[in-house]
Amino acid sequence: MLETYGWSETLRRQFQSFAAEGLTPGRVIIHQRGPYRIVTEAGEMAAEMSGRFVREAEMGGFPAAGDWVAVSVRLPERAATIHGVLPRRTAFIRKAAGRGRMAQVVAANVDIAFLALSLNDDLNPRRLERYLAAAHESGARPEIVLTKADLAPDAARIAAEIGAVTGGAPVHLVSSRAGTGLETLRAAIKAGETAVLLGSSGVGKSTLVNALVGEARMATRAIREDDDKGRHTTTHRELVLLPGGGLLLDTPGMRELALWEADDGLSQTFEDVEALVAACRFSDCTHGNEPGCAVRAALESGELDAARLESFGKLKGELAHEQRKEDPLARAAHKKLWAGRTKANRARYRARDAEHDGD
Repeated sequence: MLETYGWSETLRRQFQSFAAEGLTPGRVIIHQRGPYRIVTEAGEMAAEMSGRFVREAEMGGFPAAGDWVAVSVRLPERAATIHGVLPRRTAFIRKAAGRGRMAQVVAANVDIAFLALSLNDDLNPRRLERYLAAAHESGARPEIVLTKADLAPDAARIAAEIGAVTGGAPVHLVSSRAGTGLETLRAAIKAGETAVLLGSSGVGKSTLVNALVGEARMATRAIREDDDKGRHTTTHRELVLLPGGGLLLDTPGMRELALWEADDGLSQTFEDVEALVAACRFSDCTHGNEPGCAVRAALESGELDAARLESFGKLKGELAHEQRKEDPLARAAHKKLWAGRTKANRARYRARDAEHDGD
């Protein structure tokens, strides 16, 4: 059974130290409030973390959906205790909601990140760029899924426009209701591979999971198709087995995704923008009135969309803000930078006023 859920020779080697302690491997298939649900060679069962594991786990170290764990099994009770988590091959991490700097692992050990948007009011290239940055950072390969394609007569044109900001990531047009695009999407997940389905509430993720599985596995709720309003019913993360042998992880809707240390992912997502920034004459170019600004030239020629540049700046600033909260040196450097800019601006204003007085 474990091979069906992606167990490999690499995982077997990583598990040797746990095996020496008499522990059993398992994979987390459901992550929700309360007990986890895992699968082992003995089948599915409930699992809870040991007290020692809870005390010693580092930030973001608690098991997440898709994790491989080391457990002690109590077969008569169909229950297990989690004593450790194997190293993650990939991890989709976001900043947890609320105050403080806390990491939340949304999905672990996934090969593909399906980023879902519906062809109605949810379609937002700026939100897609945020998801792409997080997906690249995770180590998974991103693919775009445009749902409810039957609702958009110009779906092919929209897909082409979305493809222009994906950096080469495949774009799938899918309609769960009409059944179009499902086989292509299912075939994208090879046997033993794991995909995670990410997107905002109401894009039709649970309906899509049901269509791919071929049964009503996930609860769904109708929404108003004209404005995409409605409440997403998935409240947990669940790993399901597809007919072709692939695995698909559904997640609750996330309209806002606070990034977590996604510098590399941001560079991959905005490779075109960063290439323009690097081509500017001055390394500290603010892309305002400096001569030789490649970014401003690209904006004027139409090569670069102003909204894309704004999105890049917003996400870059968000990550820098998180870094400054964590790193006192970065915070001090930022304060020094802005103090210098403020001083320069004041001097410029004084010079301008003096010039006006002279006139």
